[in-house]
Amino acid sequence: MPIATIVLATVNAPHSKQLDEEALVFCLKNPAAAKEVPGHMAAFFGEVELSLQKDFAHQFGISDMELVASAKAFSSYSGEHYPLAA
Repeated sequence: MPIATIVLATVNAPHSKQLDEEALVFCLKNPAAAKEVPGHMAAFFGEVELSLQKDFAHQFGISDMELVASAKAFSSYSGEHYPLAA
């Protein structure tokens, strides 16, 4: 099963609004957009396995440094602690 399919299934599972690959990538690159879908982002950083987070990000040209920055920004906003934001 493709990585994006696995990631999106986890991120979208509890939500009626479904994100596609492009929307999730946009949120990972834009902290303001991430704040608009906090449940999806919390699922990405908190429920998706770390290796899959990185694989998904790399597939869409997001570096480890950018992914960590995204995790830290969302962690700061949400008050949750995520492995990437440590």
